[in-house]
Amino acid sequence: MLEGWFLWFILFWVVVLITFFAIGGFFMFRKFLKKMPKADGKSDMEWEEYYVNNTIKLWHQEEKELLADLVSPVPELFRDVAKHKIAGKIGELALNEDAEKINLDLVIRGYILATPKRDHKFLRKKLKEKQIEVSPYEHLFEQM
Repeated sequence: MLEGWFLWFILFWVVVLITFFAIGGFFMFRKFLKKMPKADGKSDMEWEEYYVNNTIKLWHQEEKELLADLVSPVPELFRDVAKHKIAGKIGELALNEDAEKINLDLVIRGYILATPKRDHKFLRKKLKEKQIEVSPYEHLFEQM
């Protein structure tokens, strides 16, 4: 039978491994749910990809740089995913409005709509840093 420090060492590693498996499983399950087809036959990720691919020609360098700057507070590990999700929402808005190009207004609206409510404080701070007036977009903050 196990006794002493070796028992505690084994129990510690059992707890650590179960914790890591639980955390990994949680994120894998979230990704799985995003890949599940909805009633229209496409998943959230497929729609996001559709919007990005169909609006790629509408983006200009200035808007790409603004988007990159807006997602800069996001940890680097998640930045590409956040950027893609926000670009998908901007693309959705652009296609729904038949926009000829992505402009500042679309970028800001898509950024607000794609950002979770818990991050709106950071979003407002970033917009204030960029000297972008948020009052025309207050209804979008309330909508979430």
